[in-house]
Amino acid sequence: MSEATVVLDGESLTPADVAAVAREGADVAIADEAREAVRVARERVEDVVESDEAVYGVNTGFGELVDERIPREKVAQLQTNLLRSHSAGSGDPLPTEAVRAMLVARVNALVKGYSGVREVVVDHLVTMLNERVHPVVPRTGSLGASGDLAPLAHATIVLIGEGEAEFEGDRLDGETALARAGLEPLTLGAKEGLALINGTQLTAGIGALLVVDTERLVRAADVAGALTTEVTLSSTVPSHPAIQAVRPHEGQAASAANLRRLTADSEIVDSHRNCDRVQDAYSTRCLPQVHGAVRDAVAHLRDAVEVELNSATDNPLVFRRDSIADRTDDGAAAGAARASGTDRAAVLSGGNFHGEPLALRLDYLTGALTELAAIAERRVDRLLNPNTQEPHLPPFLTTEPGLRSGYMIAQYTAAALVNECRAAGRPSTDNTPVSGNQEDHVSMSATAAWGARETADRVARVVGIELCCAAQAAEFVDDDLAPGRGSGAAYEAVRERVPPLDDDRPLADEMAAVAELVASGDLEARVNAALDEPLA
Repeated sequence: MSEATVVLDGESLTPADVAAVAREGADVAIADEAREAVRVARERVEDVVESDEAVYGVNTGFGELVDERIPREKVAQLQTNLLRSHSAGSGDPLPTEAVRAMLVARVNALVKGYSGVREVVVDHLVTMLNERVHPVVPRTGSLGASGDLAPLAHATIVLIGEGEAEFEGDRLDGETALARAGLEPLTLGAKEGLALINGTQLTAGIGALLVVDTERLVRAADVAGALTTEVTLSSTVPSHPAIQAVRPHEGQAASAANLRRLTADSEIVDSHRNCDRVQDAYSTRCLPQVHGAVRDAVAHLRDAVEVELNSATDNPLVFRRDSIADRTDDGAAAGAARASGTDRAAVLSGGNFHGEPLALRLDYLTGALTELAAIAERRVDRLLNPNTQEPHLPPFLTTEPGLRSGYMIAQYTAAALVNECRAAGRPSTDNTPVSGNQEDHVSMSATAAWGARETADRVARVVGIELCCAAQAAEFVDDDLAPGRGSGAAYEAVRERVPPLDDDRPLADEMAAVAELVASGDLEARVNAALDEPLA
């Protein structure tokens, strides 16, 4: 087992672990105790099959067809048909990182021991991850209730040698892809098809990556805001600890601390401490409050994602019958006693697949990130606008305004990106009943996850534009004055990718390069190397 291996036990998977598997290619292994839980849960399912009692997902139809009884000799075919019929997605394939995030999250849910799959099913999924067999999964099809059905079906139909997968750069049919990884196609047993597709793992996987990305993005926005604060000769007093202490929101305090850290030892800040200006515009003065509120929204999503990654989210779930009463009140225990199953096992039908706990927070994150872009765009305007910028800065940050336009149109692009963020909407408030109205309320959590992901990308580009403009503004600050340690490191990081704007030139590639500096974490790494302690 390599040092990069992520061990899955159904209890401790983190967003950072998901990112390690999805993006860094970390291997996956199953903890011994989790293997035992999988074996025990499978024994319970086999007891139920032997009993011939009607149990949803084991020997009945699905959705509106729940009342259709399936004879024992066709139970395996039922599960195969489920993967085939539900592989009905549409659109461009998911990026590889999203597929890997979805798969590792699904495996972790299965090894909790409430899904009832055989150990060989889990092992095949682990081998697919470790050998880089990546199913081709169309992006669109999940409603975020009954889980992310279509995406998970496309991801797991490869287990039976069907569908498509990418392997070593080739797009192959499922059977060939498995063979190249040394695997034989599986014949599914009772409940296994449903256990593979009934869950929130596309939403949770993307959500985990979003947590990692947006925590980094807010720190990068603090860096951009600190550089703007410095080069516009704005005050750092609004980040004073005393102000934060009397309104102790955690996010606000963290962003304020970052601003102080980034501008530490700044001779530029010291040069105007005694100036006549009483207060700055809100876009710099209220940076801790706005950035901090976005931080709190990201933390709210993190809480939900961490729970979801380590939850059993399929339906039905398989329990030890004698354990149910210990988990419920008296009324619920009485109902559980009537649950489908045997003397040893109870099969409970519920709704843990519903994505609402994630959908609402993902939409909240989209709104919060939009505000992060909005305040960054207003700081861009403060840097460029001759009606609002400081006297030491020339219009649009060019030495010959009129003949040259400088960064004028960069602000147009920032404004367009903010508008696109605002147009993202709130998918979680929409609802389209499906499956003959049996599934009459859905969460649209996968749509919310994609909306948040695309918004985060746009916001990184707005923050990149602010960094480009702030670095250009730094060219007009007194050369004899040293910048802060963190803000100075940010300036140097930008300058390694974008030279000063001495004459008009195309800016698109340069803005993209700085957006990548933000999104990749390279900006944060450069800044942290210059600080006594890393950014919060």
